[in-house]
Amino acid sequence: MGLNFDASSCVRTSAIASNCQKCVDICPVQTIKLTSNLPSFTPIECIECGGCAGVCPTSSFALSDFNVTDFSFEYFKNPQTLSCKQNTPCLAVFNIEELISLALGSDKEVVLDIGHCETCEIKEKLYPLIKANIEEANFILSSFSSKQIKSEGIKLESPQAKNEESSRRDFLHSFKPMNAIKHKVEFDEIVNKDELKSFELDDAIISKIKNKKIPNKRKLFFALLKQEGKPKRYETIDSNDISFSSQKYIDQNCNNCQICYRICPTGALSSGINFSEIHFDAMLCVKCHLCHDVCTQNAIHIQPSFEIKEFFEPTGRVLSNFVIKRCDECGNSFTYFGGDTVCPRCSTEEDEAIMLHQIARNNLK
Repeated sequence: MGLNFDASSCVRTSAIASNCQKCVDICPVQTIKLTSNLPSFTPIECIECGGCAGVCPTSSFALSDFNVTDFSFEYFKNPQTLSCKQNTPCLAVFNIEELISLALGSDKEVVLDIGHCETCEIKEKLYPLIKANIEEANFILSSFSSKQIKSEGIKLESPQAKNEESSRRDFLHSFKPMNAIKHKVEFDEIVNKDELKSFELDDAIISKIKNKKIPNKRKLFFALLKQEGKPKRYETIDSNDISFSSQKYIDQNCNNCQICYRICPTGALSSGINFSEIHFDAMLCVKCHLCHDVCTQNAIHIQPSFEIKEFFEPTGRVLSNFVIKRCDECGNSFTYFGGDTVCPRCSTEEDEAIMLHQIARNNLK
């Protein structure tokens, strides 16, 4: 296995103002850190639990040898108890959407084996997450389906438990110079990976950022909801009870700076014709909080409640309307709030010119 990171989909790549550090907070071995505002990690220290992949709202982290979406389709064909000892990494790799999708796509009850969690060496951060994910997934499911996810202390054992080789870290720690010839190839491979893997913004990453991307977990979730069929009655839940989507509103403080919808990673926020409107689609929102982090006016908010109807009848809503006019000075369009039809840029330049003129006059006196 290996841990992959797609910098172009990370919300911290889109804006230095982002406060998201879920991957840093969940890492049980503390190898994920922030370097120049972006996550970085040392591959040899990573135990490949998948916790970072499970909490990342935009699926920036992924395990190279365990793709949850691919696993889900295999699971639908052959449902079996999910166990870190037999068929999955740590159960924290499954986020809430993915757990709900497993339940919706399977004819059998989804069972998670948490029998080893109590004694696991990395339980401190990951076990509470697993329990919270199961609880939220079941709560959301109960609002429109009779299906539920079970957690049981089965304690399944790995078939290879007795023959497992030591980890790369164990090998490195036990390495002795006298064994250098015997382990030279393995040692070189480990040493080459024993470096901080950091990421920088280059042209390729910047180009990808501009492409709005909906995570596969949301695509699968949406597809399975369509198969589920609409419930007879739609429930409304507290917005605090759903961690992977939201409904928003914008107050009168918004100045239409355009930053929120330009950097929204999934396109949940978008603009209307001529930038005169701000649109929002809750089904595309991953609740990454980036739009809130970058809003200098603090004008964008999460509604107190969330309507389950959005899952089955997604509605693109207009959050704000603006008057757009052309600047008398430069001819460019701008958001008009009254007064002279001069854009903020030209108005600023005019104010600066007046100020410089006054400074020059004072210096001549």
